Formats: sequence, C-alpha cells, structure tokens
Amino acid sequence: MKRAPIPVHEDKRLEAVYSYKLLDTLPEKSYDAITSLASVLCDTPISLVTVMDAERNFLKSHLGVPFNESPRDISFCGHAIVEPEPIFIVEDARVDPRFADNPLVAEHNAIFYAGVPLRTNDGYALGTLCIYDTKPRKLTEVQKDGLHNLAHQTMELFEARLRNLQLEEVTEELQERNHQLQAFSNLIAHDLKSPVNSIVGLIRLIREDFEDTLTDDLNEYLHMIEKSSYSLSNYVENLHAHYKSKDLLNKPKVDVDFIVMIEDIKSLLLIKNEEIIVPTSIRLKGINESAVKQILVNLITNALKYNDKEQPEIRLKAQSSDSHYIFEISDNGMGISKESQERVFEMFKTAGVKDKSGNQGSGIGLATVKELVTKLGGTITLKSELEKGSTFTFTILK
Repeated sequence: MKRAPIPVHEDKRLEAVYSYKLLDTLPEKSYDAITSLASVLCDTPISLVTVMDAERNFLKSHLGVPFNESPRDISFCGHAIVEPEPIFIVEDARVDPRFADNPLVAEHNAIFYAGVPLRTNDGYALGTLCIYDTKPRKLTEVQKDGLHNLAHQTMELFEARLRNLQLEEVTEELQERNHQLQAFSNLIAHDLKSPVNSIVGLIRLIREDFEDTLTDDLNEYLHMIEKSSYSLSNYVENLHAHYKSKDLLNKPKVDVDFIVMIEDIKSLLLIKNEEIIVPTSIRLKGINESAVKQILVNLITNALKYNDKEQPEIRLKAQSSDSHYIFEISDNGMGISKESQERVFEMFKTAGVKDKSGNQGSGIGLATVKELVTKLGGTITLKSELEKGSTFTFTILK
C-alpha cells in the first residue's frame, strides 16, 4: 500500500481546515442531502463528504458506512487532495498498486472510488466529496459533471459556515466592546459627578462669601465656569443614559394607559399642566413601558429646552394601527432647520443651536431615542419649521 504524499504547505492547509471548525461536528441535513444526491447520480452505495485532518479523515456526511472517521494513511481521499486533476478516480483498487493491499479494499470491499477535492479560494483542499462502490466501474461525463456541481455546492455550504463563524466572532467582539463602553460610561459618570458638583458648590460659596468684593469681570468668569460645569455634567449624564438605555429593552411588557404614563413623566420632569396637552388617551397593551417612557422623556425634555416662547406648548397623541402604536409629539418651539433635520438622530450630531438657557446640546439624546425606537421595531420621523415648532412621530411594534 502506498501512502498518499503530504500536500505542499500542509501547515497552511490544516490552518484552513481548522478555521471552518468542521471537525467532530454533528451530521447536518444539508450535507446529507448532497451525499444522497451523489449516490443517486452515480448509482453507488457509499457517498461521503470528508474533511482531512492531520492524522484522520473525518466524515462530515457518511452515506453507506457506519463510522464517521478513518485513519488518514489508508484513505483514498489523501491521494485525491494532492492530485492536480479536478476529479481523482480509481476504477479497480484491487489492481492498483497504490491500493491493492489497502485495508479498506480487503475489509470493506472498497473497489471503486471517485473524489472531487473541496478547495478554498486559496487553493487548499479541505477534503473531498467522494463515492465508493464494491465493484469496478467507470463514470460517464454527465456523472463527473454532476459530482463537480455537488462539490461546488458543498464548498458553498463550507463558505457560508465560515462567514457565520466570522460574523459570530465580530458580534461577540462588538458585544464585549459595548460592555466595556458601558462600564467606562458608568465609571466616568461616577468619577466626574463629584468633582463637577464640588466646582458648582465652590462657586456658590465664593459668591456668598465675597458678594461685596466681586467685580463684574470675576462674576462673569464664575458664570462661565459654572455654565461649563453644567454642560460637562449634562454631557456625561446623557452619555451614561445612552449606554444604560440598552438595559431598558430587557424590561417586561405591560399594559398601561397613555395618559397615566404622561402623568408620571410630568411628575418626573416637574412639568406644569398647561404645558402638556393630551387630547385623548388609549390603552397601550403589551408594550415595554420603560423604553417607551424613556423615549417620551427625551423628546419632551428637548421640546421644553428648545422652546423660547412665553407659553410653551407640547401636544401628545397616541393611536393604534393593525401592527404598530403611533406616537406624536408636537411643540411650538424654536424649530429645526431642514439642513439639520437629516443629522439630529446621529450620535454626537446636533442642530447647531443653543437651548433657551444658552447651552449647546450633546447630540446624544435623539440618537438614544432612535436606537430605542429601532430596537422596538419602529421608525421615527421629524417635521419642523424654524420659529414655529417641531413634530416627532415614532412607532413601535405591537
């Protein structure tokens, strides 16, 4: 018996084999369907999808044999993966000096063999799609073409598996980075909160203790420091809220009246009754109340912050369609220019205007809103006109 030669760059070939993570995997219907078709096409009792390891030939699909691996040194496939021909055929192993005394011939009556190497785009043969018969025979050109096509389909399955594995790795890496970012935002929010509060407290003490001696210039400088401190605190809080918002998606679904949810928000934000108008209420069934409430809090807070009217007015409406709940938040505030409307939902992008207190937005709140809406199976749109106000409409899946 002649052992098959080791392929050139065997280390690279094995590296490719291991990257697909096929070895020792369970049978799959998609591969079994291919071996079944190969047997029918060529009228053979045995058909295999094999993956060649360093010392063994693993059978990913094995029609007609009870085992799922065999030693590499006696495998016909070991020869097939090093041959330059597109298909390796042994018509009668009993008279072929390479296989005449092979245990597969003597013990399993493997007389005929045909194998198509399963090659990667880089040319490395992972294994074969092969057929065996217990008698000598030949293949027709149609059968050869059919085997090539089935081998191509097998490689398509291999490549799809590799893409899924790579996608899983990227997903796991992104999840890990997201956890790290969330932990970092928690740390920053905690570590910056105390110093910022201390700065604001010290400014208050300076004003109280040196009220009579502070010049206008010093007062202005203190005001600038105080304003910057509040801006920093607001930015950090918004960033922390953005990463924390993902936890809201795991909250249980409940039934709640829209008006009751709005009353809770009004109490939370200390909003006057005349500022919020809710014409009618509906019963919201099976919704993630925590996530929807966070969306509304962000939108209502923005509507109040960016409103320079003497009498701010926010109109809220909720209605139901066959598949979604639809929410509308309208205000009579500053409005948003058409140029800015396209970017306000992007992270760290703002409308480029200051709120009624003269502070610049962080560009985080509306990005958080859009992410939550999307995760709830909905969409969000904006209509706005400068000096007249804005209307945000968002939906969530029922």
